[in-house]
Amino acid sequence: MKVRSDILRIYQSLHTWTGICAGILLFIGFFGGALTMFKHPLERWVSAPSAAVAALTPQQVDTVVREVLAAHPAAREEFTLHLVRHENNPAPVTWSAAHAGRDIDLNAMRWQGTLDAQGKLAAQEVRPSLFGELVDMLHRTGGIPGTLGDEYLGVYLMGVAGVLYFLALVSGVVLLLPTLVKDFFALRKGKNRKRFWLDAHNVIGIASLPFHIVISLTVIVFAFHDQFYDSLQHVVYGEQKMWSRPAGAPGPGDASKLAPASELVRRAQQAAPGFEVTEMLFMDLESPRPLVRVGVANEDYVVRGAVSGYLLMDPYSAQVLNTSMLPPKSDTWSSIAASFFALHFGSYGGSWMRWVYFAFGLSGAFLFYSGNLLWVEKRRKNQLRDQAPPVQPRRTALLAAATVGICLGSVASVAGALLVAKWLHASAGNLNAALMTSYYAIFLSCVAWAFWRGAARAGAELLALCAVAGFAIPATSLLARLLPSLGMWAHGSMGAVAVDLTAFVLALLLAWAARLAARRARSGPADSVWAVPAAAAPALAVAQERQA
Repeated sequence: MKVRSDILRIYQSLHTWTGICAGILLFIGFFGGALTMFKHPLERWVSAPSAAVAALTPQQVDTVVREVLAAHPAAREEFTLHLVRHENNPAPVTWSAAHAGRDIDLNAMRWQGTLDAQGKLAAQEVRPSLFGELVDMLHRTGGIPGTLGDEYLGVYLMGVAGVLYFLALVSGVVLLLPTLVKDFFALRKGKNRKRFWLDAHNVIGIASLPFHIVISLTVIVFAFHDQFYDSLQHVVYGEQKMWSRPAGAPGPGDASKLAPASELVRRAQQAAPGFEVTEMLFMDLESPRPLVRVGVANEDYVVRGAVSGYLLMDPYSAQVLNTSMLPPKSDTWSSIAASFFALHFGSYGGSWMRWVYFAFGLSGAFLFYSGNLLWVEKRRKNQLRDQAPPVQPRRTALLAAATVGICLGSVASVAGALLVAKWLHASAGNLNAALMTSYYAIFLSCVAWAFWRGAARAGAELLALCAVAGFAIPATSLLARLLPSLGMWAHGSMGAVAVDLTAFVLALLLAWAARLAARRARSGPADSVWAVPAAAAPALAVAQERQA
């Protein structure tokens, strides 16, 4: 029996410290990951309306591609042909004069090309919103700036957090196994709030365990994918190239000799029957290795990308070069890699699976937040009978403030950046710079506020701030509809409306949580970190009167 107790004690320490070390960073990653499930609707919500672009016939698509390449040499390096268009990509062809790699280029300018009423090329320069990239960056890096080589430093730190996360999952399961049947669905309320938080933590953790195991493993794979792929290149593939151009294929060097875009679409549909061709990314058309990456979508398959599977084609000969990223035709290794991508992205099962991943992402964020709260509560000094409330350890107060400031600050700053993207679209000289500045300004302000005010006060105040920011999102859309003279807009697409409705529901939950936090700060146990210090003396006086 003593051996079993020692083993459980070891696993408890492992679970506690791995969770604490990785929890705050993973909170931001999970919250950002939940939002990436609807990255495209978010981008549509913040995208200013463009002039309506009529659907083009296949022959017109060929014309606009040919004229873009002739009039804009920069497009020969890389351009995208959008076969499915939304508010954030209204034109059929888009390209950029510069490419920023994996970094977010705040000064990025893109061009959009289509045909006017007379059938002539109509191109305009635009600065697209990078809000979707901001959310994706938060998900991958936890918001940590800086690079290491050609990748964000935060990506590698998130990979380390993924390792700790997996250890916390395993140790948590071992801890709960002895009482799993009895305590699994127990949510014990009452005066012992710590027991309630522990029960909620355990229920959510066990109920979503398969999801968390998948995410923890795929986070590690994504963080160190270059190292894994380099190893596979040497061990599995050797010197085999991923693709090679057929002998005697025309080009490269003269973009005017490209195969017609309509022919590329036709060949892609033949190679991927049952899939919808969504976009075609043309790359390095004047280099020795020109390439077209074709995005194809089918919700019935596990695909490599966040939405689409891919096949590679030669832009000159229209021949299919590689189908390893196309589900029905992928080899064993590619199928395994696609499974990792799909399980992480939730790119299977259609829209309802994205909602499932969204819910799991938010519940995962709650798991890390509640884990830190439990650590704080377990290490507080308890008030002795008839004595003044004790002074809590400094490390406990600091971790409580950091948890509140960083976690809630990330929520408030994402909502604030989303609002800035719409409210300042006409007045900001560089909207994307304002977007990034607003995110970090709000985030750092929330962290500073939490340390200045203390966890008890700041917890309720920052939850209220998050609720207000959440309500402001649908209010902005409503205001844009009622007062179009303000120069804002409200798209009527299902994706944009879903953003408003989801923000409203989450704001209601945050307002409820803010009310509970404020009540606990006023009337909770005086010896808790979550009690306002000024309320300690009246609470003690009442207790002494009752005893007298």
